[in-house]
Amino acid sequence: MGVLVIVLAAGYGVAAGLLLPRAAYRLSVDPGDPWRESCPQGHRLRGWLGPARCRPARRRPARAEPAGPGPAHVHAYGPRALLPAVLTGAVCALVGAAVGVRPEVAAYAGLAPPLVLLVLVDRAVHRLPDVLTLPLAAGAAALLGIAALLPGSAGSWRLALLGGGALGAAYLVLHLINPAGMGFGDVKLALSLGVALGWYGWGVWASGAFLGLLYGALYGLTLLLRGSATRDQGFAFGPFMAAGALTGVLLGGFGA
Repeated sequence: MGVLVIVLAAGYGVAAGLLLPRAAYRLSVDPGDPWRESCPQGHRLRGWLGPARCRPARRRPARAEPAGPGPAHVHAYGPRALLPAVLTGAVCALVGAAVGVRPEVAAYAGLAPPLVLLVLVDRAVHRLPDVLTLPLAAGAAALLGIAALLPGSAGSWRLALLGGGALGAAYLVLHLINPAGMGFGDVKLALSLGVALGWYGWGVWASGAFLGLLYGALYGLTLLLRGSATRDQGFAFGPFMAAGALTGVLLGGFGA
């Protein structure tokens, strides 16, 4: 049964990851800029989900005859589908292996695609859009709340909500101390990650929160030692927050 859960979770993750590239491209804009409505060649994009490529409409010939059957030129833009598919599939498979057949596995797997999308956007433009962070926090609370009502769950919804508030407050303090080093988008992302970590208790919450900071600090230190960055240069911190939270959830799932 455990192997089946892993396979189903991985398959779901790969399928969901294949739908992320277009959304990642459209959302990867500087603060204050509107979401992208067209590809780099000026063709209007339809919808948010799917691969980051488009097939321009073929021009009809001047005479009143149907266009030939030849394929229109297809061009790609934004991230390739392979990276988000593999990343989302791997995250869901790990969650399936750690959580098993408990009902919260569906909640965590459901949170994986939007979290991977946030990581892609943050890596591209160093921002975490409200259109993703705030619904993700609400979705985490709602999905784990449903899981808490089902038999066999191994966590606490009350602790999950407290964990979300606590981690959000902690990151808010860091943001107020050093706004240049900790963006407000990180504060909003911390709400959903805190909910996910708090489900398995304060020990898991503390581990995931600490590991997120540790991963980011080690990356920043590596950049400094390599001469690739200065002390005042920022970097995308969201991926490290997500990695720390994932590690904590895995520890909590295996421990439960």
